Amino acid sequence: MISEANPEDDPADGWFPESVAAGYDAPGGANAPEVVTLAVDVLEDLAEGPVLEFAVGTGRIAAPLAARGVPVSGIELSRAMAARLASKPGGDAVEVTIGDMTTTRVAGQFSMVYLVYNTISNVTTQDGQVDVFRNAAAHLRPGGLFLVEVGLPDLRRLPPGQDTVPFAVAPGDSAGYVGFDQYDVVTQEFTSNHVTVSPDGTGRFRRIPFRYAWPAEMDLMARIAGMSLKHRWADWDRSELTAESTKHVSVWEKTRADA
Repeated sequence: MISEANPEDDPADGWFPESVAAGYDAPGGANAPEVVTLAVDVLEDLAEGPVLEFAVGTGRIAAPLAARGVPVSGIELSRAMAARLASKPGGDAVEVTIGDMTTTRVAGQFSMVYLVYNTISNVTTQDGQVDVFRNAAAHLRPGGLFLVEVGLPDLRRLPPGQDTVPFAVAPGDSAGYVGFDQYDVVTQEFTSNHVTVSPDGTGRFRRIPFRYAWPAEMDLMARIAGMSLKHRWADWDRSELTAESTKHVSVWEKTRADA
């Protein structure tokens, strides 16, 4: 059976309510120390003053970056996620504004705005994604940087007539898990689907909508917002982006003063 909605979840928190926030900092994966440290190393190197994180979440990146002495602010839609930030080392130094990263403004100018871990794809329309770029540019001082980390769509694994690509199958003694993405190549919309089944047969199904955009489309969004590409890497190790890359880390520079 599929579990019912958690009564503690606030609809205002969107796709990241209390039931998700409670397990968001689980060890491993994107939370592994070596993954976090590599990202924070790059961000610290690029920062030349205060920085702003869009969709700051539980502070996975913002807290350790602030702990290194970089002034960090954040915008976050989910109060449940943001509530966990202050308890982390460095987290109490991060000032968080609750709001939507497409429109919410924070006072001041920043040397860098960054948006990590596929979160640009949580904005499910092209207009909305352009608004993210515009809002980033509006927060940047001249020459400031906007950094995005996002996965590349797995369309090369789609044979004719198929719209679904599995990305995880993990049977286990305590719980089984299956994850798969379902693509609409016409609209560029896709959903990530997560199925967890306990040994007693009870389970949970979670479906999250996204929109993918190719790097070239994001370059055009940046141009609309008065920015131009400065760096593009396959990962936080600054390796070269190739046809086999599964994600990219791109950095655009604000080049138009009126943006």
